[in-house]
Amino acid sequence: MFIGSTQAAHLMGVSVRRVRQLLSGGRIQGAFKAGKFWMIPLVGGMPKVKEGTRGPKARWHRKRPSPVTIIHVNQHTIRQNQKQEKSAPVISVKQGQKNTYGHEVQIHGPCLVVYRPNNPKPCGARVWIETLFGVEVHTKNSE
Repeated sequence: MFIGSTQAAHLMGVSVRRVRQLLSGGRIQGAFKAGKFWMIPLVGGMPKVKEGTRGPKARWHRKRPSPVTIIHVNQHTIRQNQKQEKSAPVISVKQGQKNTYGHEVQIHGPCLVVYRPNNPKPCGARVWIETLFGVEVHTKNSE
């Protein structure tokens, strides 16, 4: 998964300017420029920064890891909606212990689509979307 310099600064808990200094010095491993934007790979949820030659050791850390948001589509609700006139929300967004249901979800940042047929979620989902960034859940009135 790749992120931009602003998102990397947020994850590392430093300023955007400092991230750009690290990028220009070639200290963020695997980063490359696509047009005028930096593409920074995540290794274990964080950009990998090479140690500098001067000064104290860097202590990059995430402020407080936000829980991974998991989004999945409930196929049983889709089947029920085909039999009924009213359309129930089929998309489930799980953030920590909170579950939100909706018809549309907008993801504000990079995400990962996961397919694990032999290791499903406790709810039975075998395909889901994971993201560390914010999401908006929209519920439409029945059509």
